[in-house]
Amino acid sequence: MIIGDHIKAIREEKKLSQGDIEKRTGLLRCYISRVENGHTVPAVETLEKFARALEIPLYQLFYDSDKPPAMPSILKRKGGKDNSWGSSGKDARMLEKFRQVLGRAKESDRKLLLFMAQKMTRTKNLSHASAD
Repeated sequence: MIIGDHIKAIREEKKLSQGDIEKRTGLLRCYISRVENGHTVPAVETLEKFARALEIPLYQLFYDSDKPPAMPSILKRKGGKDNSWGSSGKDARMLEKFRQVLGRAKESDRKLLLFMAQKMTRTKNLSHASAD
């Protein structure tokens, strides 16, 4: 299904007009019409605005079901040997724990952790560069 068709179907199901979506998103009605008629493909940030305006989770714009799609398991690999970190054993269990904890964390906490990890990586890379 084309994303514009899906947005239009959800909007009509919720008995909302393009004007209602315009007020909720700040997007121009002519732009909303262009998206719904498949003349333009919105950016992800714009899709987030549509999802908020339609009061639905973002995945529903891509997935035609009441339930979210099943998450692929990064631990279950078929065939071949994968030697990357976290693909098996103790590292895989640790990675799965991180995934679960980060999934429950607030966005601001995840951003803080990412920022700290980036700083630590830069510091480590700088110390290795100066030692060479």
